[in-house]
Amino acid sequence: MKNFIDTIKNIWSIEELKNKVLITLGLLLVYRFGAQVSLPGMDYTKLGDAFAGNFENGLGGLLNMFTGGAFAKASVFALGIMPYISASIVVQLMGIAIPYLQKLQKEGESGRKKITQITRWLTIVICLVQAPFYLWGLGQLGVPPEAFTVGKGLDFIIPSVIILVTGTIFAMWLGEKITDKGIGNGISLLIMVGIIAYMPQAFFQEFVSNSGKPMLILIEIVIWLAIILASIMLVMAVRQIPVQYARRTATGGYEKNVFGARQFIPLKLNASGVMPIIFAQALMFVPSAVAKGLGTNSSVGQWMTANFQDVFGLWYNVLFAFLIIIFTYFYTAITVPTNKMADDLKRSGGFIPGIRPGGETGEYLDKIMSQITLPGSIFLALIAVFPAVVGNIMGIQQGWALFFGGTSLLIMVGVAIDTMQQINSYLLNRHYDGLMKTGKNRKVVA
Repeated sequence: MKNFIDTIKNIWSIEELKNKVLITLGLLLVYRFGAQVSLPGMDYTKLGDAFAGNFENGLGGLLNMFTGGAFAKASVFALGIMPYISASIVVQLMGIAIPYLQKLQKEGESGRKKITQITRWLTIVICLVQAPFYLWGLGQLGVPPEAFTVGKGLDFIIPSVIILVTGTIFAMWLGEKITDKGIGNGISLLIMVGIIAYMPQAFFQEFVSNSGKPMLILIEIVIWLAIILASIMLVMAVRQIPVQYARRTATGGYEKNVFGARQFIPLKLNASGVMPIIFAQALMFVPSAVAKGLGTNSSVGQWMTANFQDVFGLWYNVLFAFLIIIFTYFYTAITVPTNKMADDLKRSGGFIPGIRPGGETGEYLDKIMSQITLPGSIFLALIAVFPAVVGNIMGIQQGWALFFGGTSLLIMVGVAIDTMQQINSYLLNRHYDGLMKTGKNRKVVA
């Protein structure tokens, strides 16, 4: 505890780092404030219990959690930052097939700026599609007519669509400003703070429902902490591939028979992060949409409705886990360029002991990635479906069970580790102990 307090003091003593932390906290506070502001023409106090109940469990609960409750409050940030995430995924996938985007990816900083601009425009297009459906769905989800103070005509729809689109663009701007001026990845932090904001309510509901069973609550907390530990291990685990570099001579050449420093290529066990879960989660909306298209009169439609609208159901989670494993391989293949890694290693005079430089090195790295991706993908799938396991076996409230794994927990763990690493690098550069290392203070007085 003393080391933690000393670390906070060290953060506060570095002016640049202190300003970055304050800017980050201030912009996150703005985002959370906007999530409480309802759309003009909506009376938040009259939304109704039926509407709120649709966002306590199931797919609605997931959507509401990612927006920090803004989705269920008909807030100006109701769409959250997810349209931007969807646009980023689409642009990333199109980069595989569209030569123009492939060219931009190779142009460095200028290409990255153009890709970011394309992503922004695509975000607006996605918002223009999602916003009318969201407003139309308010009545379908149980919002009583008296909640619409100006009715549900065009004088409500058009301004609300503009506000929802603007809200997402503003949230996107906040995220980019946090990345540029603050600490950590801004977009990820916005998602994480929304998830964390939803967590106290979920835990309170679970605590109230088991108020006479303190031991059960304690067991749940222990299991939750164990899952967090497992998620940290998944995020941090790497396979180190030894690399040998020939020692450079004074004339600029290489001494072929003299070995230089021994280094490692770190290949992550879960190189794709939470993206496979996000991809799989997006596709899990398809079966319920197909079921609605088939209608309740169809036996197939009835079966799909019963099995794929319940995020804690058996067949939902079997399909969910299978898609996660498939997408883990797919996303790892497009984000870990083993052939490029082999070429860069060859150009820098490095080689893997016992492996020929060039194509053979690329094949070797690809083989290793395939081997470590299998256990990584299975572990990721198990963490993703674990909320359904604890929900069905232990009878945990569904809102609280969502924090026992899945996208929410992995996002919190991944973003927290990334932010801590950035703070840690600032502290270590100034000769302080970091957040992720214990020991005596190494402050050097100039």
